[in-house]
Amino acid sequence: MTLQVPDALEKEHDETVRFLAAKFYEAGKLTLGQAADMVGMKKWDFPEVLAKFDVPYFLYTGDDLLNEFK
Repeated sequence: MTLQVPDALEKEHDETVRFLAAKFYEAGKLTLGQAADMVGMKKWDFPEVLAKFDVPYFLYTGDDLLNEFK
């Protein structure tokens, strides 16, 4: 995939890609590994990016956890 970043954000290209990867992970569109690959990181380093954008590492709801233990 090629990402066309507007000229106004070109100086922030890497930060924009990290933001998008974190949000795609949060939305369930990418796995942790896929999101890390998108920004050229190892997946064990990517949670630092998630924290920067207030994206939770664990994306389970309370109902998900209850169903897991039924």
